[in-house]
Amino acid sequence: MESNTDFNEKQIKILQVAETLFAEKGFDGTSIRNISKEAKINIAMVSYYFGSKERLLESLILYRTSDLKTQLDTLIQEKLEPIEKINKLIELYINRINCNKGIYRILHFEFATNKRDLNFKSFTELKKGNLKSLEAIIEEGQTKGVFRKDIIIPLITPTILGTFFHFHMNKPFFENLLNLKTEDLYNNYIKTNLTKHIQQTIKALLIYES
Repeated sequence: MESNTDFNEKQIKILQVAETLFAEKGFDGTSIRNISKEAKINIAMVSYYFGSKERLLESLILYRTSDLKTQLDTLIQEKLEPIEKINKLIELYINRINCNKGIYRILHFEFATNKRDLNFKSFTELKKGNLKSLEAIIEEGQTKGVFRKDIIIPLITPTILGTFFHFHMNKPFFENLLNLKTEDLYNNYIKTNLTKHIQQTIKALLIYES
């Protein structure tokens, strides 16, 4: 499967249109014909580039998520304390999801309904790679004696993402509760307050009690 940089301009245009339509109408409610019409590209060209609608969705997921691995690899090499690396990783995750709500809405729906057997092998490999990056940071902290030894590392990512998704799924409630009257105020709250809250939560899980 291609990486983010291997898609040409026409393919990227198709992927962006597909993302919008999948998010608005759902995967089942969107046809290849809809996508080609909206992208102003011949229907045969969409099939030529991606084959099936399922392969198009798989390509879309990789297009939106593949460069995260590079960013995590860079983060591991940075000369920072392990907890600072974890804080940057959380910032990276939250910012990434908040800027790509469309694709995550599609993913959430597809995995929740489990209506079709989509071959997400490449996406699974990507998630395994991201988990290895997280493990490397936590193990570094454990070696330095600053992180607890009994951390269940695979549950750290769901703790980060679960908090964000609960907040976002209840957007009207939190907008009213926290007086976030505009989209800018809402996004800024996520970037600052919510991200900081998640960082504090994860720190409490990782650090020995004093």
